[in-house]
Amino acid sequence: MAPDYTVAHTRASDTDLLRADDAAWADVPGIDWGPPPWVTRFRGVSTPAALLLRFDVYDDKPWHTMTRRDEHIWEEEVVEIFLDPDRTGLNYYELEINPINVLCDLVVVKPWPELHSDPAWDFAGVETRVVPYRGEHAGPDGWTATARLPWQGFRALPSRAALPPKPGDRWRFNLYRIKRPRGPARPHEDVIHAAWSPTGGPSFHVPAAFRDFVFGPGL
Repeated sequence: MAPDYTVAHTRASDTDLLRADDAAWADVPGIDWGPPPWVTRFRGVSTPAALLLRFDVYDDKPWHTMTRRDEHIWEEEVVEIFLDPDRTGLNYYELEINPINVLCDLVVVKPWPELHSDPAWDFAGVETRVVPYRGEHAGPDGWTATARLPWQGFRALPSRAALPPKPGDRWRFNLYRIKRPRGPARPHEDVIHAAWSPTGGPSFHVPAAFRDFVFGPGL
């Protein structure tokens, strides 16, 4: 089973973190997962105003056709995170980003097998960016997605979690990547559904597989 992840508090600016400034992210520990050559690296930090997330996506041929917010971009290629501040497996937040910075976010009211979500629900104040990634083995078309989630936006969830979180607070989470290497002509062939903490079933929405998202001290 995947380990927990500690979210350090940083003095780097939200602006630098959102634009994927490498110096701002340099000391932040990462998580790598997924089969080569489609490895993904995740990092997360907290600031006084927000939670900042970063995905570095190793890919030589990313693709998309969908261009509107809250389209079913999980039917193409995305990175995803589920965040469960109350640790109940109910009413948790799902964020998806595709290679051209199309965003889909929603609240998951109930997980699989009685999956019920509300894609009309949007996280207030969320900002996302996608820029080229040229890291080791990333390929010519690797991409980096970042997201800024203001603490205030989490208040719209039916959650009792402290905001902003205090050092030692623990949420639950999981990370995902969907890669469809056959492209838009054959999107359903050889699909890679890569969960950082494996769910052991046909769905990503398995809260039993979520791990602790631990808010730690400063870098």
